[in-house]
Amino acid sequence: MALVRQSTLSKAYPMNGGNGLYSYRRNSAYQGKAIDSTKKLIDDSIAKDLHIEELSSNIFAVADMGCSVGPNTFSVIQNIVEAVERKCQYRGLGSGFLEFQIFLNDHAFNDFNTLFRSLPADRKYYAAGVPGSFHGRLFHDNSLHIVTSSYALQWLSQVPQEVVEKSSAWNKGMVHYMNSSDQTIEVYSNQFAKDMESFLCARAQEIMGGGLVMLIVPGRETGCLLSQVCGIMTYNLLGSCLMDMVRKGILSEEKVDSFNIPVYFASPPELELAVERNGCFSIEKMECLVQEKTQLSVHEKSKIVSFATRAGLEILLEEHFGQEIMDELFESLAERLENSPFFDVGDVYNLFVLLKRKPKDQKKVQT
Repeated sequence: MALVRQSTLSKAYPMNGGNGLYSYRRNSAYQGKAIDSTKKLIDDSIAKDLHIEELSSNIFAVADMGCSVGPNTFSVIQNIVEAVERKCQYRGLGSGFLEFQIFLNDHAFNDFNTLFRSLPADRKYYAAGVPGSFHGRLFHDNSLHIVTSSYALQWLSQVPQEVVEKSSAWNKGMVHYMNSSDQTIEVYSNQFAKDMESFLCARAQEIMGGGLVMLIVPGRETGCLLSQVCGIMTYNLLGSCLMDMVRKGILSEEKVDSFNIPVYFASPPELELAVERNGCFSIEKMECLVQEKTQLSVHEKSKIVSFATRAGLEILLEEHFGQEIMDELFESLAERLENSPFFDVGDVYNLFVLLKRKPKDQKKVQT
């Protein structure tokens, strides 16, 4: 297939920076546990699917797309570096055979200062920041060996225009799509498909033939009701809290009607279809990650989910509604979570997806 250089415009939705009470750095332990659970999957994938003997240089390039502020990105990178070193040793090449160049990518509004201050002192790689949207090109052709992305691809490049217009997909009174019309859900799904195509097309040009793409994607199990997906349930409860503020006269109804969360939780068939349509990658592995449930009280878990949601959405919410409602909004969310069946019926579903770049032909890339 002919590869077209993408120029997709993508909005930035940065996580809370710094190291404060509501920072992403202090409220991303859940994501960290999921990343830890992929260590063996990464080991096995690199051992089986990465062909060290085909490398043309001793510089090994890895890019983390949507790295945020740490510390989780460093765990992913460390797991990959160690697995590649083990592969080298198995091949009799020695642990110092490769020099690792790590690229940490996120939007320019990401708190790169916190990220760089958190770099491990004992790291065995050279690190560089790469600002920009991963929905477009970021690197030279054939310059990457492994691409990874964790908890980033569920973020859409933009809110689908139809959901904020008075069309059949208008999402009046809601901020996500749990109780929305079929048309609203469809435009969210279509936007995800477009964004995945942009992501895969860009990576197909940047990654070498035989290179690997390792993804952790929060989604939903095939056939699962939207009302049972934890992320969707959380956003639905957040929308209810905002509508309570409308009833109290704190916010206008029009203000809530014009706000929608640009996140889509895809099913495995949707991911498979996106890869198939792109045509540049083969799916080597697609596996649901199993995480142990915590033994915390419902009150404690509600607080954790509220803080984590605030870390991920506060900048987006502040931009639309202003900072002054944030404390009340997330206190209300914690209370709603505690008094809902969220922790009894909610389905946590994260997919580990391993893609391998198919051999490249010599056709010129269209620009």
